[in-house]
Amino acid sequence: MGGALLIIAALWQCKTKGAASATASDAAQKVYVAPGTYDEFYNFVSGGFNGQVSVYGLPSGRLLKIVPVFSVFPENGYGYSEETKAMLNTSHGWVPWDDQHHISLSLTDGIQDGRWMFANANNTPRVGRVDLKSFRTMEIMEIPNAGGNHSSPFITENSEYIVAGTRFSVPMDDQPDVSIQSYKDNFRGTASFISINPQDGHMNLAFQVLLPGINLDLSRSGKGPSHDWFFFSCYNSERANTLLEVNASQNDKDFIVAINWKKAEELAKAGRGMKKSVRYAHNTYDERTHTATTKWETEAIMLDPRELKDFVYFIPCPKSPHGCDVDPTGKYFVGSGKLAAVIPVFSFEKMQAAIAAKNFEGEYDGIPVLKYDAVLHGEVQKPGLGPLHTEFDADGNAYTSFFVSSEIVKWNVESLQVLDRVPTYYSIGHLCVPGGDTKKPWGKYVIAYNKITKDRYLPTGPELAQSAQLYDITGEKMRLILDFPTVGEPHYANAMPASLIKDQSLKFFKLEENNHPYVAKGEGQAKVVREGNKVHVYMTAIRSHLTPDNIEGVRIGDEVYFHVTNLEQDWDVPHGFAIKGAATAEILIMPGETQTLLWKPDRAGVVPLYCTDFCSALHQEMQGYMRVSPAGSNVPLKFSTGEPEVQ
Repeated sequence: MGGALLIIAALWQCKTKGAASATASDAAQKVYVAPGTYDEFYNFVSGGFNGQVSVYGLPSGRLLKIVPVFSVFPENGYGYSEETKAMLNTSHGWVPWDDQHHISLSLTDGIQDGRWMFANANNTPRVGRVDLKSFRTMEIMEIPNAGGNHSSPFITENSEYIVAGTRFSVPMDDQPDVSIQSYKDNFRGTASFISINPQDGHMNLAFQVLLPGINLDLSRSGKGPSHDWFFFSCYNSERANTLLEVNASQNDKDFIVAINWKKAEELAKAGRGMKKSVRYAHNTYDERTHTATTKWETEAIMLDPRELKDFVYFIPCPKSPHGCDVDPTGKYFVGSGKLAAVIPVFSFEKMQAAIAAKNFEGEYDGIPVLKYDAVLHGEVQKPGLGPLHTEFDADGNAYTSFFVSSEIVKWNVESLQVLDRVPTYYSIGHLCVPGGDTKKPWGKYVIAYNKITKDRYLPTGPELAQSAQLYDITGEKMRLILDFPTVGEPHYANAMPASLIKDQSLKFFKLEENNHPYVAKGEGQAKVVREGNKVHVYMTAIRSHLTPDNIEGVRIGDEVYFHVTNLEQDWDVPHGFAIKGAATAEILIMPGETQTLLWKPDRAGVVPLYCTDFCSALHQEMQGYMRVSPAGSNVPLKFSTGEPEVQ
């Protein structure tokens, strides 16, 4: 009998091992991208506390690039080179590191168009625009009248606006110094609407909507029938100012804030808003001059819905909602109360009817509150614990992340029935379906961005790798097919087909179009010029030498600007530049580009300089020397390459 049991057990073990192997093999095939071939999707992932955006290929999970937005980045000199320092200017000074939570991709008719990516800075409120031809940050705008910038930078379906909603309500600038205990009387929030130029993506602060002292969390624009509206989740309707985990959990419900941005736009254009004197930085990078500049803006238009009626409404929502998501049809929007045991799904059609009938349960700080049941399509019952964020596929289904129960739950938007659930590893935050926030989800995958890694990867001390997981959603059941580590703390992410971007990707900068004020478009234009204590070195780099590579006549106390132009016109041949003792260490210059390193010599002697990016078989020989003489020295300014002395 015992022998028979052993045989059965052995056969069962072989069967399960075989099944596991087959499953693993199938998953490996689904994520395998052969050498020399491309991934199907770009996945743009927010970096959280690192202030950057990382770009992965899907389904492989390969890291392709890190795009610095709100943080300096040593790999390519962003924030270190003289040309890019201005990108990090704010009214608080130069801020080299921020907290980046969410991204949005530009849309045309509700569909991703591959032009721009927008990112938010949560701490020092800002929004940035990345050009998806160059994968570079081209613009950063500071947000005035804001404390924190979490509900940002979500976008309308024709890229008319992105929004920036305040996480922290604060006293407005006309009365900033008040007691914290006066929160309910003096603290306010804002939702900023930033217009986007359809030709070049340039941003402009169009208007701000003044809101009560609540905390805005996430947001989505309407689609189709709800095109003219924005929906924001908020918490702390109690307007507590201390120990929010207790004091902001007293009421039965919080709110979804519905703003008719089209009507708000009309009010602003009609001059109905208040003009506020402010000061905020608007930084732009010009690819013709390869240089960033800062413009100081001085005015903002504020719309107060307590006085300008009928464009802002509150909808009760289960307590402490995080996600606020609109389905592809634009007929439904979803709230996700983190402390709720249901997922409420609201009907835009019912909302419109409730507004028309003035079906209100009262007001909150002068703003109408619609009746919950009057707007509700229905509730998803017993979906899981700790619902956070929802995205959609093209078949009428929704996918919601559950932080407490560590799972993704699939449910149908119309029927509200739960269809499937899969575990995540561990404590999922946001999730992403490619195009799942648009009118046209591309589907195929849902990606989980988890808050806890635990045992998924090799241990690396107390700071573990961040975690993402890829699930196949092409069948009835979701299937985990890949774990991959991510950079920083991923919050929200977007993904789009690679075909929308890859053929438009910038390969190199055309040298003839380089309008940098210190460009040298050939070695014959290389020179060294003294202007008082400033020394400008017009330097060129090409495989495999720098021109000039011998420089004398620099003195202690000088400021030396190395303006290095990469003369290459070949794809993927950058050059680097460094000189011993430089505070910024080095810069990286793309083909056809000019970038500047500032160096302040602090001692006399001969100092080596060299190319830092391996560019050819003779890369190691790509070097030179700078002679530094004492202050007041009369050593003449000399420079050369390949000749003893050419002046």
